[in-house]
Amino acid sequence: MFVHHPLFRPVAALVLLLMLDLLLVPGFFHLEIKDGHLYGSLIDILNRAAPLILAALGMTLVIATRGIDISVGAVVAISATVASMLIGGTMVLQDGVPTYVANTPMVWALCAAMGAALLCGGWNGVLVAGLGLQPIVATLILMVAGRGLAQLFTDGQIITVYYQPYFFLGSGYLFGLPFSLYLVGGVFALTALLMRKTALGLFIQTVGVNPVAARLAGLRTAVLIFFVYVFCSACAGLSGLIISANIKSADANNAGLLLELDAILAVTLGGTSLAGGKFSLVGSVVGALIIQTLTYTIYSLGLPPEINMVVKSVVVFLVCLSQSAEFKNMWRAFRTRAKANKGEAA
Repeated sequence: MFVHHPLFRPVAALVLLLMLDLLLVPGFFHLEIKDGHLYGSLIDILNRAAPLILAALGMTLVIATRGIDISVGAVVAISATVASMLIGGTMVLQDGVPTYVANTPMVWALCAAMGAALLCGGWNGVLVAGLGLQPIVATLILMVAGRGLAQLFTDGQIITVYYQPYFFLGSGYLFGLPFSLYLVGGVFALTALLMRKTALGLFIQTVGVNPVAARLAGLRTAVLIFFVYVFCSACAGLSGLIISANIKSADANNAGLLLELDAILAVTLGGTSLAGGKFSLVGSVVGALIIQTLTYTIYSLGLPPEINMVVKSVVVFLVCLSQSAEFKNMWRAFRTRAKANKGEAA
């Protein structure tokens, strides 16, 4: 039963990668405590994977409704840019000590950044659910225009943040663990609660299986589709805050670049079909960890970063084959023919 479980393959792939790191990367599983903080390769992978996990959680619900959102990276750039521009940092003297203070109260800056992300999600939702545009076309508009807007806000420059409390979102620690992990855990717990303890998860899955039948059954499919795109952008906006706080700046040119592709790959690696319907939040988290572990492994072995893209393309190809009904039928026919030939030879 465990072998046939939907999570068996992604978990097995992750374990295989970890075992490979155990053999090839010295001290990979070594953990140590410094200044009350837990450090090690595993902690670094989890911390670096936090933005991708958030993006993958949002993308999971979109893909479950037969949609796709390729504007995630642009929303990350917009969120990071808005927060960094509003917070910034001005040096003042407090009791004779030079200290940086925020240009705008951090709470309001974070609300503005998340508000911008929600607006982006609302835009995508209106285009897909309201106007009936194809999801890839609708989100392509924001993918191009969104990053252009972020670059326009910053004049193509990198906005540096000097306000220390803001850095806690991306590089702070709480009870020995990176604070970003608590953010991911909170979003995952809230999403899982909504999907498993309410009818929302079933409604989303029903829309993905057959949107026409779902609408005829009385479900407000447009509202559900609008919701998943807003939720996806909210997750992307939070990812942008973590990324910006971690690097202490906002780079509208590169922030979240190609993150949407990694998120889609993480979702498919976790077992969610691009055809919509049944989905797995845990699988998406495992898929994100696979991608980040793979990236860490390639960098640790001193291989060129370009190899990472090649490996990802191979993984995408294999995932597409595994979800292809035609390929599965061909494989079954091949195995049946091989067994028949073996029986005749015997």
